[in-house]
Amino acid sequence: MEEVLEFREVFINPVIKSEEGNLWKFNEGCLSIPHIREDVQRKDIVNIEYFDEQWNFKQKSFSGLAARIIQHEYDHLEGVLFTDRISPLRKRLLKNKLMDISRGNVEVDYKMKFPILKK
Repeated sequence: MEEVLEFREVFINPVIKSEEGNLWKFNEGCLSIPHIREDVQRKDIVNIEYFDEQWNFKQKSFSGLAARIIQHEYDHLEGVLFTDRISPLRKRLLKNKLMDISRGNVEVDYKMKFPILKK
């Protein structure tokens, strides 16, 4: 975790150009899905193009946990959550917990917004 303590980047209009290297599992969680953590496999290198906070065009490669963070956050831009990347069996086992979260039946110490569900 030491490698990402000082990791601070602004990514405007990012595009992941490629993901390379070996797949490795890491136990991921997300503020959008509180109290659930699962092992997710991702490649260990990501090549990305983006604009920084000064609107300078950048092309960079990131590896390790930085690459994983980028991939996780990029997934959000694509409408993908980490639970979409776990096995169907694990997802079925978590179904009730995920439904409770989607209904707002979860307690967290940060603000969450839930969609209005039709009955």
